[in-house]
Amino acid sequence: MPPPPRASVTDTARVLAAILAPSVGQGPILRRPWALGLVDRLDSDRRAVGLVQQLRASHGDAPLLLAVPGRSVLLLLTAAQVREVLEGTPEPFTPASSEKVAALAHFQPHGVLISRGAVREDRRRFNEAVLDANLPVHHLGEHVVRIARDEVGALVSVSRFAHDFGWEEWHAMWGRVVRRVVLGDDARGDAELTGLLDTLRGDANWAFLRPRRRAVRERFEERLHVHLDRRQPGGLASVLPEISAGPDTDPAGQVPHWLFAYDAAGIASARALAVLATHRRERERVQEEIRSSADEPAPVLPFLRACVLESLRLWPTTLVILRETTADTAVAGRAVPKRTTVVIHSSSFHRDSETLPYADRFEPDVWLDGRAREEWSLVPFSGGPARCPGRDLVLLTTSAVLAGVLERHDVGLAAGRRPEPGRPLPHSLDHTRLRFDLERRR
Repeated sequence: MPPPPRASVTDTARVLAAILAPSVGQGPILRRPWALGLVDRLDSDRRAVGLVQQLRASHGDAPLLLAVPGRSVLLLLTAAQVREVLEGTPEPFTPASSEKVAALAHFQPHGVLISRGAVREDRRRFNEAVLDANLPVHHLGEHVVRIARDEVGALVSVSRFAHDFGWEEWHAMWGRVVRRVVLGDDARGDAELTGLLDTLRGDANWAFLRPRRRAVRERFEERLHVHLDRRQPGGLASVLPEISAGPDTDPAGQVPHWLFAYDAAGIASARALAVLATHRRERERVQEEIRSSADEPAPVLPFLRACVLESLRLWPTTLVILRETTADTAVAGRAVPKRTTVVIHSSSFHRDSETLPYADRFEPDVWLDGRAREEWSLVPFSGGPARCPGRDLVLLTTSAVLAGVLERHDVGLAAGRRPEPGRPLPHSLDHTRLRFDLERRR
């Protein structure tokens, strides 16, 4: 079996500059606002998509082995390769790559994403059970929707006096939603818990290069356990004692990942709101869907969920999906050695105009009519056996929050890059610069 083609030093340098450096620079675990602005100005994601298209034209459909000294790094170039690797998870393509372990161990050393073997299998089962994986509405769904309505109501109430709100206000509101959904209502005001986690996530951006701050993590875990020990009805924490756990599962050790992963959903929902603010036809369709489901305590809102998924396609919050080979194996009929880092650059597939006719426009219907399901290049929640078990809970939460805003208001985009209909949408959308104004609907 032949090995994959090897990239030249020049092509490797181009991949590092256009794909890996911007992904690391933005902050894979906690976003760096200054880097987001730089990536936005340089249009880095558009350059990355073009580079992958060029490499595919030059090297064919085989994955590309980068010329990285002392490392085996494989860049995937086609959707078929993405499918092969994601369906081959966790063996021989483990999500617990050395880079990911070094990063996430700063705040979730027992998380399922960096676990292997039987321990991973049990932690995965536990996560799926708590999060009601693959159920459109979580069994705590009515409570989740009530939380969303409460917090959006508070945001809108303040915004009536200020006439608008921006990312800072949205992010604070989202943090309250997440703490209540995960830990219970008493955690609503515990911004210190989120601050401690953000400190650890900032360290995690540096992975191997930043020593672990044991004292900070211990303080974070102390505050976390205060909330977990309350077992408040309605929060995910209340479900933990109901699910069987093995000796190494560490139920409490799974919670930091839920708090961390939920943060990306706040970014995706803000970007979705920006698109709906500028796309009147889709916004009106969302508002009609909200009206028609007004009597449901926890509505599914499929079109609004599709808008969130489309936001994640256009501007992925998981910039790069990593896998690491656990044994000598093959990708696309090419021999790949053990301990190879496999790189899937999300935007290069989500915005590939050579394979997706809707690559650069807002097309939420692809998530409803089967087109997205047939495309393994579209993996906003990853794919295969390691697909995010919280996918449906995240979509329930984001759609409930957006519905709370749009139910009685039209939204305008007051600041930030405008994703205009009828024109190719930008490849980057700096969510920290977004600002919205509200107009109450009559």
